[in-house]
Amino acid sequence: MKLNKRMTKELIEGIAQVVIASANELTELDRAIGDADHGVNLERGFQAVLKNIEDISALPIGSSLDQVGRTLVMAVGGASGPLYGTLFMAIGKHLGEDETLTRERLLAAFDDAIKAVKARGKSEPGQKTMLDVLVPVLAELRTPGAGVVRRARERALLAAQATIPMVAQRGRASFLGERSVGHMDPGARSTQLIISATCSFVEELS
Repeated sequence: MKLNKRMTKELIEGIAQVVIASANELTELDRAIGDADHGVNLERGFQAVLKNIEDISALPIGSSLDQVGRTLVMAVGGASGPLYGTLFMAIGKHLGEDETLTRERLLAAFDDAIKAVKARGKSEPGQKTMLDVLVPVLAELRTPGAGVVRRARERALLAAQATIPMVAQRGRASFLGERSVGHMDPGARSTQLIISATCSFVEELS
């Protein structure tokens, strides 16, 4: 499969629009266990992406995603900018200039991105972070069988919900200790939204 400029634009716009539309929800989630700025920060970052969408989407898909990541790093405050920027940049750099997308290349790019996010955040799954969605979704994508896109979307939602009973061990929420239990991690939720938007794009191509 190859993505042309129109398809690349639709993918990035779809992700950006879903996150922007959910900014208030993400901010409220962050208000409970963080600085109440997660939604605001991501909204600003993806607005910056949309502002430059024509230039970004004109690039090969790898370069486009790398540029999305760089834009998020520059525009998003707090810890979110480096983490989400790293996610997109790592995927983009792995895909490179080769516009032929195979399942194997996409899985390898996703794996690279998870490793990069782990290193950037000095975190592991189980610590109530975006990794608690990324890692299970990759495992689902690697599982043989029909309906992989649907299964990935469902796994992402369940994984985000599974952060509710966790004790936060990274970021601002970690200062709350046991008081962080009972709240969904905002980073897990925003990651789930990004994955859901990507799944919707893939389904529309089918």
